Amino acid sequence: MELFKDYRITLASGSPRRRELLAGLDIDFTVECCKDEKEAYSDDLPWEQVPAFLAQHKSESFHRVLEHNEILITADTLVFLAAGDGTMQILGKPKDYDDAVRIVSLLSGHTHHVLTGVCLRDASGRVRTFTASTDVTFDELSGEEIEYYIKNYHPYDKAGAYGVQEWIGFAGISKIEGSYYNVMGLPVRMLYKELKEFVKAVETA
Repeated sequence: MELFKDYRITLASGSPRRRELLAGLDIDFTVECCKDEKEAYSDDLPWEQVPAFLAQHKSESFHRVLEHNEILITADTLVFLAAGDGTMQILGKPKDYDDAVRIVSLLSGHTHHVLTGVCLRDASGRVRTFTASTDVTFDELSGEEIEYYIKNYHPYDKAGAYGVQEWIGFAGISKIEGSYYNVMGLPVRMLYKELKEFVKAVETA
């Protein structure tokens, strides 16, 4: 797009879904993967701030210095489900088959929250972070349905052990409140608006 023609936009992500979603904005960009680091944060950090914190940590840990007029995009998506004691539990990527079954079983019949934190950063050190939140409601799923999905779709690289664009999204999700694309891993409409503001701020500085 003309608005971004003077900028080098870099998506720091190994996720093919994020690449596909960003490409949908018709913005020229390159992809470089982040270092695979342990996602650590303080237990005192409010749960709704965790994805943005991790996205900014990914940005600050990027393996090289940013070039002039380069904008780096990093993101982190997490699934949160209310626990019986009123706290929020984080359901990340499953470790194995049994863990995937456990996670999807927890989501079955409940509404959970999908939060994606996004960080924009340039060579001057300017940083802009934001978070998109979507509520997703699952029907009650049978053990057979859960096992069918996991055995056939192998959702081991996905937070919450599911992909909304896959079979389970067609057959098992009854309601989505908020951005569908956020559940896939990148809130592209919000990202587009934030990128425009980020660029405008540079040009009016």
